[in-house]
Amino acid sequence: MLGGTVQPLLTDFYQFTMAYGYWKSGKEQAKAVFELYFRENPLGGEFTIFAGLQDCLLFLSNFQLTEEDITFLQSVLPPTMEQGFYHYLRNIDTSAVTLRAVPEGSVVFPKVGLLEVEGPLGIVQILETTLLTLVNYASLMATNAARFRLAAGPEKRLLEMGLRRAQGPDGGLTASRYSYIGGFDATSNVLAGKLYGIPLFGSIAHSYITSFTSVSEVEGQTLKPASEGQPAVDFVCLCKEWLARVCRLLQVPQDQINSSELAAFTSYAAAYPRNFIALVDTYSVMRSGVPNFCAVSLSLHQLGYRAGGLRLDSGDLVQQSLKVRRMLQTCAEEFGVSWLSHVPIIISNGITEKDLINLQSQRNEVNSIGVGTHLVTCTLQPSLGCVYKLTQICGKPRIKLTEDKEKMTLPGKKTVYRLYGSDGSPYLDLLMLDDESAPRVGEEVECHVLSRKGVCLRVTAARVEVLHRVYYKQGQLCQGPCTTSEIRSHAQNSLTNLHPQHKHLQEPVPYQLRDLLDDLSKESNLSPRHPDSTD
Repeated sequence: MLGGTVQPLLTDFYQFTMAYGYWKSGKEQAKAVFELYFRENPLGGEFTIFAGLQDCLLFLSNFQLTEEDITFLQSVLPPTMEQGFYHYLRNIDTSAVTLRAVPEGSVVFPKVGLLEVEGPLGIVQILETTLLTLVNYASLMATNAARFRLAAGPEKRLLEMGLRRAQGPDGGLTASRYSYIGGFDATSNVLAGKLYGIPLFGSIAHSYITSFTSVSEVEGQTLKPASEGQPAVDFVCLCKEWLARVCRLLQVPQDQINSSELAAFTSYAAAYPRNFIALVDTYSVMRSGVPNFCAVSLSLHQLGYRAGGLRLDSGDLVQQSLKVRRMLQTCAEEFGVSWLSHVPIIISNGITEKDLINLQSQRNEVNSIGVGTHLVTCTLQPSLGCVYKLTQICGKPRIKLTEDKEKMTLPGKKTVYRLYGSDGSPYLDLLMLDDESAPRVGEEVECHVLSRKGVCLRVTAARVEVLHRVYYKQGQLCQGPCTTSEIRSHAQNSLTNLHPQHKHLQEPVPYQLRDLLDDLSKESNLSPRHPDSTD
């Protein structure tokens, strides 16, 4: 895939075996409604960010089995299958499919359909697995990123750096995109920057620093001042001069400074004088890395440039940030370079959600945080667990009855309303049958709490919002595509509007999901022992 269109064969084998069964029974054109939803919020939280809709729309718009696909299916399906079925597959498309969905980036909750897919039974069944794989990880990733943002607070700059740790190229690209939607500020993934317009971030690796062995490798390297018309300066000599002054000020013996690290910093700063960011923990943070960084930064300042920051990648990151800031402030005050005291301090090194919570509870001088493994692999929970269930066929509600009540489906084609309180925040999602009258602002509604039999509530909304919109119908997109930045903006607004008690990372207050359950059950005309119930 890697940013392109998903192929129709990216699905489970049984979708085609079922499609043949439908075709053989003459049911392939029966009008069906499926809902895609999840049963529990992930990661111990009380909200989820819906993501993946744009990819689903791209998939629907381009759905077409090729002759090569048909040939392959003929080679793997039983030879007894009638050839008429393959003629059916050659002509199958999504022209009769309607997709309604919650806007991408919205805060969503369990049991509410993220997608409602309506159309001929054969094609909407075949779409199942692909739609699930496009929504499952995207929504989990965006939600995980949103939790990292909440843990870090609004002021810290969050940098996604997980490509090398992701589950393959597609996983890495998807993680970069949806971590940005969830609230991260930038990515190290160059392809994600190209495809989705995500701001890029990068500094240097330990390998760059250790590749230098002595200052002699960069002797004679020059740098032109930022002002036009001035001659180039011997940048290496200038850095050495500043290093001597910095060591005296910070009381660091100059013979303890790693000269190869100075060579690496000097080389990189000469290449990127307007965006010099140094990794200072290759040898010794306090007795080499920071003094070298200060010397090179002061040299850049003398030539009219400003360093971009320094990164810490090991040790006690919080305590080091405090010590480093004091050293920067000391140099800034002594040498009259005010911006040096405010140089961004970036941390990385296996950062988890818990690390960010602990960081916020302590005094620190961290400005930016690079997160990789625990973000992109969602180590706290590997899957959102979305499901795709038939709710209606030929106008008749269908229900799945099971020993596990949590897996029981809600029958019928439904409309979902989000009710808002006078404070502007949503407090309830109301599921109603499609033909029922919509709730009105200021009018009391009687509703039943989902999965709590006999519990009835009366609520009055200050604002009512219909959650689902039509995005695809008769083979055409009904709304223009959204950019990644637009989805990100909607996600952040949606989270902002959610009451803080639902956003607590630990012991959040549950969001109330309610439905007219009695009416749904009556409309379905089903009971646990009814012979027409589906499994």
